[in-house]
Amino acid sequence: QVQLVESGGGLVQAGGSLRLSCAASGRTSSIYHMGWFRQGPGKEREFVAAISRRGGTTYYADSVKGRFTISRDNAKNTVYLQMNSLKPEETANYYCAATRRSDYATLQEYEYWGQGTQVTVSS
Repeated sequence: QVQLVESGGGLVQAGGSLRLSCAASGRTSSIYHMGWFRQGPGKEREFVAAISRRGGTTYYADSVKGRFTISRDNAKNTVYLQMNSLKPEETANYYCAATRRSDYATLQEYEYWGQGTQVTVSS
């Protein structure tokens, strides 16, 4: 198993930036593909970005392409989500997740989840 702890959320103005971090512990995190998801008020949890276990492949939701960047440092067992040009509608709880399954751009394929970090974007 792997345990995930997110950090870096907070309050930011529209157009601003935040960098989220996800620290993994337990089994070696490099065996897992990692993803970021978000769930806004009254909305379903949705896919944001994912990265392969060695970082060579990334996927993004269309809504964040060109503004968000996912990366990982396996030596530090940490995954990051750099978020630029944030919009008020992106206010949500952001979750980090891990999976060994190959379809790691799909929410349902994720096995382990963090508790989330709140991001609030003011207009």
